[in-house]
Amino acid sequence: MTVQLNHTIVNATDRAATADFLVSILGLPEPAEFGPFLVLQTGNGVSLDVMRSTEQFSRQHYAFLVEEDEFDTIFERIRDGGLPYWAGPGHHGAGEINTNDGGRGVYFDDPDGHALEILTRPYGSGATQD
Repeated sequence: MTVQLNHTIVNATDRAATADFLVSILGLPEPAEFGPFLVLQTGNGVSLDVMRSTEQFSRQHYAFLVEEDEFDTIFERIRDGGLPYWAGPGHHGAGEINTNDGGRGVYFDDPDGHALEILTRPYGSGATQD
């Protein structure tokens, strides 16, 4: 059996707000409710299970591999929403995108400060790195 990532839990102070944000920015289908989760399906079958947390939680990083045209659409939503964005992790390269591996990538935060990333080429798939 090949090991595959099936789902991950995304902690949120407001699960509906986080799920709505991910749907509106990434263009994901509307979530399905399953127990304490709002489940968002990605194109490769991995789900983001958004759960309300009343405890303090660590901010995580979630990276999404997208096609070039999807990048353009999502990046336009980021800019239209007035969201800050960066070329690199840790909020480096404010207002810029990167061209790592001959693709494009950008980082932005969700409402709880999770670092989200969209990229068009997997890391290590090309020779050029910013």
